[in-house]
Amino acid sequence: MTLKWMAVVVGTVSLTLCVTGNAVTLAVNGGQLPLLVNLVTLTATGTAVVLAVLAELNDRLNDRISALTEFLVARLNEIESSTGDRNSGFVEGYLLSHGREGTVVPIGRRGREAAER
Repeated sequence: MTLKWMAVVVGTVSLTLCVTGNAVTLAVNGGQLPLLVNLVTLTATGTAVVLAVLAELNDRLNDRISALTEFLVARLNEIESSTGDRNSGFVEGYLLSHGREGTVVPIGRRGREAAER
């Protein structure tokens, strides 16, 4: 059971116990439960309601972030498929249109071996 529904159950049970206890005490003795008992049950009910609302907001936020992530991934895949390798083809075409072949220059030796030559 998720946190939200556990908080709803705890709040409902707590409020029901408070109301039932006060009703039974009123019917039997003509009074009410001690103030401490009423405060504890009402505090538990209020805390459970706040916790249930926060859990629901957290679930909604997680759903929105998941939907946004899926949309972003789909959009990036769409952009990638539409662009492809056009840029590399453009550079190759530009170089070929100027009729120049790239010259290959060997890399020289480093350090002492280059100085000795």
